[in-house]
Amino acid sequence: MSNPSPALRRADRVGFAASFICAVHCALFPLVLAVLPTLGLGLGGWVDIDQAFVVFATVLGLTTLAMGYRRHRAFRAWALLVPGLALVWLGSFTALHDHTWMHAAVMTLGGGLLAAAHLVNLRQTHAALVSPPR
Repeated sequence: MSNPSPALRRADRVGFAASFICAVHCALFPLVLAVLPTLGLGLGGWVDIDQAFVVFATVLGLTTLAMGYRRHRAFRAWALLVPGLALVWLGSFTALHDHTWMHAAVMTLGGGLLAAAHLVNLRQTHAALVSPPR
């Protein structure tokens, strides 16, 4: 079996890092919003990029996991990606997109699942190089 392309390895690493940063952002951002007024600062007028990031995360996740599956033939990463995507889509494109604590919880959990899916896919792809699937 050939080595996975550097682009696939890089995409999974970018997906893991971006999803992990997203989960941290979603967990901490409500706290930042609560503290900023005490410092005389505000975020009024900032563009909400949650929805754009969710679309990017969806395309990146589906692409890298599909490419990884072709190498390792295992669905473990998909078992994390699908519920993670469902949660971030729920948090970004429904009434939950109101930036309350429930939005933060749903997006944090979803982002964590996306990060875990990329990490599992990366490890499974690497393991398939050592011991090709049967």
